Formats: sequence, structure tokens, C-alpha cells
Amino acid sequence: MALTVSLVVLAGVAVLILLRTGYLRIWPALAAGLFGFTLASTGIAPAITNAISSIAGMLSSLG
Repeated sequence: MALTVSLVVLAGVAVLILLRTGYLRIWPALAAGLFGFTLASTGIAPAITNAISSIAGMLSSLG
């Protein structure tokens, strides 16, 4: 759970920085967010979660 919250906060900060610097416009950001919510309700969501957990596990074992 802590990893999920940390990842959400990190992604939120990254999107906020991109929006403020002008590299990301508001409509593409909203479309990407909507795509993410739609993707989360599909059958592939557990596979994506497992992949993110595996990558985080590999990164934590490096340090």
C-alpha cells in the first residue's frame, strides 16, 4: 500500500511540474488520466500492478 501511495504522489508531482512548465497541456493530461482510469477497470490491471511491483522490487534490491 505504501508503494502505491508513493508512486501516485510521485506521478502527481511529475504531472504537475510538466503542466506548470508547459511541456504538458491540460487536455492531453486529462485524456491520459481518463485513459488510466479506464485501463484500471479492465482485466489487464492486475498484470500492470504486478509489473510495477516487480520493477519496484528490483530497484529496491539494487540499493
